[in-house]
Amino acid sequence: MGAANGRRKVARGASVALGAARAHNARVTFPHPPPEARAALAQLCARDPDLAGIEPAAGPLPWRLRPAGFCGLLQAIVGQQISNQAAAAIWRRVAALPGAASPEGLLALSDEALRAAGLSRPKIAHARALAAAFAEGRLATEALAALDDEDAVAVIASVRGLGRWTAEVYLLFALGRADVFPAADLALAAAAAHLKRLEARPGPAALRALAEAWRPHRALAARLLWHHWRHVTGRAAMDDLVITPAPEPAA
Repeated sequence: MGAANGRRKVARGASVALGAARAHNARVTFPHPPPEARAALAQLCARDPDLAGIEPAAGPLPWRLRPAGFCGLLQAIVGQQISNQAAAAIWRRVAALPGAASPEGLLALSDEALRAAGLSRPKIAHARALAAAFAEGRLATEALAALDDEDAVAVIASVRGLGRWTAEVYLLFALGRADVFPAADLALAAAAAHLKRLEARPGPAALRALAEAWRPHRALAARLLWHHWRHVTGRAAMDDLVITPAPEPAA
């Protein structure tokens, strides 16, 4: 009964939001998965009929990417624990701040400017901690890319406000790692519960255990689950908003 009620609620929400989301998505073009990802998707879907049904229902999987380095991690901080719609609106305002795209530029911005863009006090502190880590060399784009998944997660999570979820989202979208799975992601939990007809959303440990069956392509499984959830709810993704960061202020 609980799962059925959940699906009915999803359907009602989708009927309200789907038209606006489709109109918004029509203005955004994403590349298709690269050939190696498409081959891995075929293997994954051959093993899991539920995953295999997502693209026929929701359409081709969009291949969302984020920049490696400071901006990619800053975007992940903005998206922590809020809806995609709110995250996209805040990210638009943050990216419009002159200098926000670089560690030194963000550190030069006032707290008032960052609060006006929509960042909470904790996220301002986290963004400054991230910027300081890059400015001081404790985080470096190339060095992170050279680490294996668990080592990269540990290094990123050593910075204040950057936990495992933030690190795994970065590895998935910015570094293209094939087998990371952000099990603490609420949308992934909701999508898995809906797709697998579970009575309740699984917690992080249960969701990570469920994802074991999708090794070594758990990142692709996550992309499919997000795609499924956007389809059934009609909610756009944070990355559906194309944003050009503001230029650096003149010296």
